[in-house]
Amino acid sequence: MPSLKDLKTQINSVGSTKKITSAMKMVAASKLRRSQEKAEAARPYSSRLEEMLLSLASSSVSGEGVIKLLTGTGKDEKYLVIPVTADRGLCGGFNSSINRATTKFVNSLESKGKNVSLITVGKKSRDFFNRIMKDKIIESYVDVTESGYDGAFQISNKIQSLYFDDKFDKCILIYNKFVSAITQEVTRQQLIPLDIKENNEKEKKDTDDKNSAAIYTYEPDESSILKDLLPKNISIQIFKMLLESSAGEQGARMAAMDNATRNAGEMIDTLTLKYNRTRQAFITKELIEIISGAEAI
Repeated sequence: MPSLKDLKTQINSVGSTKKITSAMKMVAASKLRRSQEKAEAARPYSSRLEEMLLSLASSSVSGEGVIKLLTGTGKDEKYLVIPVTADRGLCGGFNSSINRATTKFVNSLESKGKNVSLITVGKKSRDFFNRIMKDKIIESYVDVTESGYDGAFQISNKIQSLYFDDKFDKCILIYNKFVSAITQEVTRQQLIPLDIKENNEKEKKDTDDKNSAAIYTYEPDESSILKDLLPKNISIQIFKMLLESSAGEQGARMAAMDNATRNAGEMIDTLTLKYNRTRQAFITKELIEIISGAEAI
């Protein structure tokens, strides 16, 4: 049986942990509100830009150079996969879900004979894939969320440089999409080239809903506009993904710290009850010894 001193020390230790997790929950809740606002504000612009570019993917627009970002290389052999995690832990299964989904996806591609390379974003994905498939990592980025659009622009430049050097045929992003404070959805998005199949499904849905499709007019011409918009779209989609991941991270951390705080409270209650019972047992034992000694006299 543990002594009263040991139980008291344990109660104080768990109490200190509870204070820390409670403070982290409040900080995450504060950051979540700002991150959520940024993520929701970026969605309309990025989605409409992607929708406009997708509408051209099956048109007569073709060519080399920057236009390849839209039409693709025509091959399906080399893949660049970009898993996006947080730089810090203590956020439940936020990071592990991305690492598991990426590992599963990479294994499925390799089973089909595809060549896969990785660019990791976030310390948790970098550390994880350094252990299991270090030879596939081309580049790693950490703390890019703090740098805002500049971080997305840096990643975008690296991706486009690799693409135009024929290092890959398709680029896939894997990240946590923010749904709510307690829900994050692991999302796989094809960044290069744009997914024509996805566009066809959207158009079919719009037709079923009887929504009229937007008509775009280009000046001076489609190719000139696309040469400017396509590289920017890569940066914007990456920036949106970083904002979604950041909001999801704060939501996951808030939920994890809330659970930890409640668990610590329950543990304190259990230890306090045990402490009181042990204390009562010691008192009862001393009383019995005193009474027995008095009767002996």
